[in-house]
Amino acid sequence: MLPAKVSFRLDGKRALVSGAGRGIGLAAAAALADAGAEVVLAARSRDEIEAGAAEIRAAGGRAGTLVLDVSDVDGVAAAIAASGPFDVLVNNAGMNRPQPFLDVSVANFDAIMGLNVRSAFFMAQAVARGMVAAGRGGSIINVSSQMGHVGAASRSVYCASKWAMEGMTKAMAVELGPHNVRVNTLCPTFIETPMTKPFFADPAFKAAVVDKIKLGRVGQVEDLTGAIVFLASDAAALMTGSALVIDGGWTAD
Repeated sequence: MLPAKVSFRLDGKRALVSGAGRGIGLAAAAALADAGAEVVLAARSRDEIEAGAAEIRAAGGRAGTLVLDVSDVDGVAAAIAASGPFDVLVNNAGMNRPQPFLDVSVANFDAIMGLNVRSAFFMAQAVARGMVAAGRGGSIINVSSQMGHVGAASRSVYCASKWAMEGMTKAMAVELGPHNVRVNTLCPTFIETPMTKPFFADPAFKAAVVDKIKLGRVGQVEDLTGAIVFLASDAAALMTGSALVIDGGWTAD
């Protein structure tokens, strides 16, 4: 007897994507909508998310927007309670300010850890509360990094933030598993986005990055969308507390 068919479809699901104005967040929203989900694009940048949602709708998808400052923990909790519940969260808002370890400023440390750890933690908490109350399970995808598994020069704070995300994801998975809420991380290598574009303007930096990626190229957002849909869908129904590393082989050695 053949096994039951596995579905990557998200019909009937509602998905929230933070940091959705551009880059990985916008690509995630578009991919989830293409798989059938109703997506809500969240970010501070009203113009960007409204433009993104309009493009998704023009392509036949269902998309709305939520203007949200993820650093405002109380505001996030209120907004999610009012607009939820959601079946999927792509917890994507993040930042980096590369700086040699000996020169790291308190301001940069606080900014990176504040967004990448504090804001991500409480965004997941707010969405998870709605998932648990609704009683229908869900999938939380914390957008981490290959730097949550290795170290790198000038990225001590960023690495610290992503290693923290890996740890809190595992702990969330332990607590939320009984509610059928799955929590995993997506761990990309360097992806060409508006945030990373200034770094790649330095030929020496780009060459050093490509040298570490065994497949010999910088990643594109399209390299991540299949993994995002997989983690959101029932195809990943037994996957929680894990890291899906899309790094072109960076961490292989």
